[in-house]
Amino acid sequence: MPVDVNLPKEGMIYQREQYQKGGIGRWYWDYRDRKIIKYLVDSKCTEVNKRIIDIGCGEGILIEKILQMFPEKEIIGIDPSKENIEICKAHNLKVYHGSVYSLPFNDLSVDCVLLIEVIEHLDHPDKAISEIKRILKKNAFFIILFPHDIIFKYSRIITFKLKEAFYDSGHVKQWTPKEMHKFLVLNGFEIISRKNLPCHIWLISLHCLMVARKL
Repeated sequence: MPVDVNLPKEGMIYQREQYQKGGIGRWYWDYRDRKIIKYLVDSKCTEVNKRIIDIGCGEGILIEKILQMFPEKEIIGIDPSKENIEICKAHNLKVYHGSVYSLPFNDLSVDCVLLIEVIEHLDHPDKAISEIKRILKKNAFFIILFPHDIIFKYSRIITFKLKEAFYDSGHVKQWTPKEMHKFLVLNGFEIISRKNLPCHIWLISLHCLMVARKL
């Protein structure tokens, strides 16, 4: 991907290689991204999401999709992996090498932050959410998505994706929707939407997608 800057290079799984394989994996990836992107123009959120920061942007697939649909928007990727940054720049994407703990943006300067499959990698989520709040404008939106690891593992086994099933994801915490809801509220956000994907029930879902507004 590389999915985690701290993981060994040997046996690395790359996002664009996985995406190009097609099949049910790509179908779900596109489905997931459509659910994320719809909130960038949803009336429940805002119609003025002009400056969007994708923290932990990986190889930039989501950024490309957003720009294809909304070329007028400014979307900037941040990633701690220099290799990911090189891949993004090779696809002419605006990205910076950096950390969620020290974002290169002014206070109250961002309309929307995306944190997609990142928080489960973080040793210090409290520090990360404080930095995200710093750069978000008042009433701006925060879109976060995190995986349900055990369901991912089972789904990969039954679809014979054994390398992915037993790959070291670098996750340090399995979040639940209830925990995330409480975490965001305690840190000054109002929850606008919460959806489990692709099923309504978390116990059999692959992801939770949550949208919050900075108070």
